[in-house]
Amino acid sequence: MSIRDGEDLTMLNDTGAGGVAPGAALADKVEWLIRNQWPAEAGPPRNNVETAAAIARATGEDISSTTVWKLRTGRQENPQLKTLTALATFFGVPIGYFGFPVEAAPIEDDLTFKALRREVEHGAIPAEVLRALVDLSADARWVVHEMILGAAAADRRRGEVG
Repeated sequence: MSIRDGEDLTMLNDTGAGGVAPGAALADKVEWLIRNQWPAEAGPPRNNVETAAAIARATGEDISSTTVWKLRTGRQENPQLKTLTALATFFGVPIGYFGFPVEAAPIEDDLTFKALRREVEHGAIPAEVLRALVDLSADARWVVHEMILGAAAADRRRGEVG
């Protein structure tokens, strides 16, 4: 069955609309939160030291820049519960976001929609683009779907190199 025959887009794209794949590594989830869910009142972080300090200030949990670095690079796959709780509190996500895929997937979908809404509200994605997407035929949506996934994959590859 092809998407043109009515297949659900989410079955073809396991990363959602720019989110992380269900069951993604903890590092991917932490990085996604830093890039997409950073609290406006905390001011944008420039490095792991500032990231750790912002989390510590907001939650009262002492998290080192080394811990942040390990989490972001996948060198710490099984952090303490208090670390995950601090991350969940700081980013305003349920602790289940860091859990098993069956629990995390709906949370990731919700976070992706919130991030998309924020991008629209801040003008990074014009609302008329989303309206146009909704109005496209199934065939045209399939073309856009493929283009977005291709661009996202290329962007990830550039990020891995740089």
